[in-house]
Amino acid sequence: MKIRIERAQCVGNARCFAIAEDLYPLDDEGYIATDGFEVPADRERDAKNGARACPERIIFVNDETGQQVWPPVEGLTRT
Repeated sequence: MKIRIERAQCVGNARCFAIAEDLYPLDDEGYIATDGFEVPADRERDAKNGARACPERIIFVNDETGQQVWPPVEGLTRT
């Protein structure tokens, strides 16, 4: 699983950081300090929860095939 972040759109709510501060580091001004990362297998739940906590939905979760699983892609139904 991979996380991609639209860093320029971060408004500094820090909800991702509150869930998993080691996965979602903040800069000195309180904004996300990474553009994304490969998620360690044992941290997938924390990474997903951190992404889901973002009210701006600027944190994207892609599965091992590269398909976006969060936020939901409108009009796409996964089975």
